[in-house]
This record gives sequence, C-alpha cells and structure tokens, in this order.
Amino acid sequence: MDFGGGDEIRFERLGKAGVVTLTRPKALNAVTHNMVKALGRALDAWEQDTGIEVVVVKAEGRAFSAGGDILHIYEAGRAGKPPVDFFADEYRLNARIARFKKPYVALIDGIVMGGGVGISFHGSHRVLTENAQFAMPEVGIGFFPDVGASHLLPDLGGCFGMYLALTGTRIRYGDALWSGLATHTIKADDQAGLLDELATNGDANAELRDFFVPAKRETEPRDLDSIALHFSKGTLAGIVASLDQAAAGDAFAARTLATIRTRSPTSLNVAWREISAGQALSMDECMKMEFRILNRMLAGHDFYEGIRAAIIDKGSKPAWRPADLDEVRMADIDAYFAPLGAQELVL
Repeated sequence: MDFGGGDEIRFERLGKAGVVTLTRPKALNAVTHNMVKALGRALDAWEQDTGIEVVVVKAEGRAFSAGGDILHIYEAGRAGKPPVDFFADEYRLNARIARFKKPYVALIDGIVMGGGVGISFHGSHRVLTENAQFAMPEVGIGFFPDVGASHLLPDLGGCFGMYLALTGTRIRYGDALWSGLATHTIKADDQAGLLDELATNGDANAELRDFFVPAKRETEPRDLDSIALHFSKGTLAGIVASLDQAAAGDAFAARTLATIRTRSPTSLNVAWREISAGQALSMDECMKMEFRILNRMLAGHDFYEGIRAAIIDKGSKPAWRPADLDEVRMADIDAYFAPLGAQELVL
C-alpha cells in the first residue's frame, strides 16, 4: 500500500490490521515530514475502511524512533527557513492520532523519544517490551517537550510527568507501565505472535490481555516519594529550592538537581509552565499552545545552541542565554505562550 512514504515508512494490510512500519533504522527512525504526511493519509483511509479493524505501528531496527530529524531542523533554521510547516503537520498528526476512532496499537521495542512519542503515545494502546526506553529530553537541547507532551505528562501520578519534563530522564517499560504512559507490557519475543493475532482477530483488548506480561517499576519507592514531594511545588523556583534543601541528605535529590542545572533555563521555565497548563487543556488546545511555543523557540537562541553542542560539536557545553535560572525574565517566558494571530495552528 502506498501513501507516499517512499522508503522511510511502509504500509501493509495484514488481515484485519493496517500495519505501519518505520523504515529508517540507520537514522534511529527519526521522524521526517514525508513520514508525517504519509501516516496522516493512511489514517484517513483506514479509518473509513471497514476491512481495517486495528492499526499497528512498529519500527525496524533497535529504536522505535529517537525523535525528529533535528539536524535537518537545525540546518533549515540556520539558513533562515525554520521548518514551521513540518511542525504544523506533525502536531496535526498527533491530534489526529488522539482522535482516531479505531484501536491504534503502538508496538515499542527500543528507544522512543520526542517525535517518536508523538506518533505512538496518543494512540489507544501503548505496548512496550523490555527493550523500550522512553524519554522527553528536549530541555537538554534548548527546546521543550512537544508533540503533545503537555497533554500526556500532566496525567501521570505523583508528579512523575513534571519530573520527566524537567530532567529528560530515560525510563524503562516498568516505570512506563506503572506511571500510566504504557497501557501494556509484553516480551520482545512475542511481538510477531501478537501481530499475527491482531491481524486474525482485530481485537486489540483481548489479544493484549493474552500477551500481557507484568513489569516491575524500576524507580525505587523512596525516589518516587522524593519526586512527588519536590515536583509538586507550585513554581519552578519552588521545585529547585526544595531539591536544593534536600540535596545534602538525599542522593537522588542531589543528582536530580545537578541534572536540572545543566538544562536550558529558558526551556525549563517554558516546560514547567506548559506541563502545568496542560492539566486543564484538551489535546487540541495543548497542540495549539505548543505551536505557539514552537514558533518562538525556532526564532530564539537556545535550541540552535543546544543542537550545536549535542550534534555539531559533540560533547561540548552549551552556552545558554540566559545562563542561569535567576536571570530568566517572566515577561520573556510569557511571550512564548502569546497568541500567533493569523498564524495560529488550525487542526
């Protein structure tokens, strides 16, 4: 089946299942504009196709998807042509997946971050194997948790979503399951068998009950208590102060504070406000908010500086502007959330 994805994404009909496979393993299945548009066309067709009862999204290689194609975004932005259209279509797709009327099974075996989260975790069934690793590490590159993170992360109990947003910490399948990010965990060796059964029966709930294998939470209970205590504070400054106060006697708090202090101060402030606001917003409203932020991020400094340090001059230390949390002006953060007028995202 051809929805215009070329050699980056494959579409197949297997019995009652429409199967999507990300096919850029050498690029860790980084999401491109071409992939976004093709997947959107497939969902439009399959939602109306009575022969398709379930959609399954999977990937080739050792990563589900390590995110968006940030090098391309960096180069386009540096050339004065930031790829706003790519993000607009990506965010529309994220919202489209959340509204999709049929079971949407994301089969995640390996790394899933950024843009990969956007095409998987807004579906009805998020299925992780023991090889899965989830992260939203954007504050570490001067960006912000996007692709619907403002809708996804606030729902996690114990302030776990705010912790993930402000630290970029990677978690495994047990933490994903117990936090509510994942709906099911299975053995990696059972993926092919699950796909066969879904293609035969089309009943995602029944088949996932049969293949489900419980996973233990990886984060220690005392560290979860620490997260709930510190990340529940009503301001970003309050979170940092709480971690600082506990750091002398709590190794987890000390490590977490050290991590936060390496992140972009601007990104941290934007992420805190975004995740806080998302608690009261619909998915569509979250995507419109994120698109406002996105436009300002692409016109700013820290994102390009973060990519330079991480990708161009690998391992170098980014020079954030401003460099310290105390130097961030709230008026500047307000501007990230301001309406875009005629440029607002239309869903």
